[in-house]
Amino acid sequence: MKLAIMTKSTFFVEEDKILAALFDEGMDNLHLYKPGSSPMYSERLLSLLPKDCLGKITVHEHFYLKNEYALGGIHVDNPEEPIPSGYKKVGVTCRDLSQLKQLKKMANYVFLRNIFDGLECKDEKSSFSLNQLEQAADKGLIDKHVFALGGMTSDNISLAKELGFGGVVICGDIWNRFDIHKQVDYKNVITHFERIRKAIG
Repeated sequence: MKLAIMTKSTFFVEEDKILAALFDEGMDNLHLYKPGSSPMYSERLLSLLPKDCLGKITVHEHFYLKNEYALGGIHVDNPEEPIPSGYKKVGVTCRDLSQLKQLKKMANYVFLRNIFDGLECKDEKSSFSLNQLEQAADKGLIDKHVFALGGMTSDNISLAKELGFGGVVICGDIWNRFDIHKQVDYKNVITHFERIRKAIG
């Protein structure tokens, strides 16, 4: 099973230091997700990260950054948008089980969102019952090309494994361990990342 870490949706002061530390700890799949932000801030963050880590980053929006910084790939958040051509590694997000079959043909992998209630975005609620997910797994819709996104924590990774997801996307479970307004010490983030990696196995 693969592990993708998604950035917090907003930029913050210690972000480059924390991301560099996570790369040092073995993070190899980071999704730069800053919806609605100016590309200038993403450029600044990327310029502060170690060059040898840039190939492990997938960018959401501002796809020109992929070539400019030699990033690993691009990710399309809206499945209704056309998938840009000319990119070797492309992912797409959807929240509808009926779209999975088609999207898997068009992209290298798919994030299926709203598996559980969101941790960072509290208004994002689970879209599926366990029974619906089990049926999708039985039909082969959920497979190694589909990642579970939404409310994923170190505690429910085992369920995602049982359902046959190829990976999980962790966001709130890791960033909720650091208060961007008060903290400087980010040991809790690193410790929790190690816990998540053990759960992935």
